[in-house]
Amino acid sequence: MDERLQKQLAFALEIDKEKNILRQTHLSGHGRRENDAEHAWHMAIMAYLLKEYANEEVDIAKVMLMCLIHDIVEIDAGDTYAYDAEGLKTQKAREDAAKERIFSLLPNEQKEELIALFDEFEAFESAESKFAHTMDNLQPLLLNDSNGGADWKAHGVCAKQVYGRQEKTKLGSEKLYEITDRLIQKNIEKGNIQK
Repeated sequence: MDERLQKQLAFALEIDKEKNILRQTHLSGHGRRENDAEHAWHMAIMAYLLKEYANEEVDIAKVMLMCLIHDIVEIDAGDTYAYDAEGLKTQKAREDAAKERIFSLLPNEQKEELIALFDEFEAFESAESKFAHTMDNLQPLLLNDSNGGADWKAHGVCAKQVYGRQEKTKLGSEKLYEITDRLIQKNIEKGNIQK
């Protein structure tokens, strides 16, 4: 086997570890905690299905690839819960180190391509990154809502925290932010999200 293919297969096997990274969000229907790979897959499908609601024209293949790779770094860095103030302080440093190690398994041009895509997602400047972030925010919100807000209740999450997390959602999609706002308000009224 040539070196290039060997590197590509090594990367493919390494990212299988993403299936072991559990998130705080539970599957719909009060299922088990979802893993990072399931989250990424769900986001990518949602991006394709909901592309018509993006504020700007987007390269949907690029958005979907951003969705699929954005949490690969958590293989090393671990999942940082959206409302964990302490964990968020070190998240970037942990993820930067992970990004370098994991993407370095690939042939150099593929490493550079995926790091550039990861960095574009993180920079939150392009239409594609904004829409991908909308999916990253909407997907767990839908799951939390489908589970009666159990994850928000378990962590004592308040409205200010949820709105803070969702504040950039509208930059990717005004329409999907309207849905987000309705779901948040419904869960505040039900007591699932603290006022």
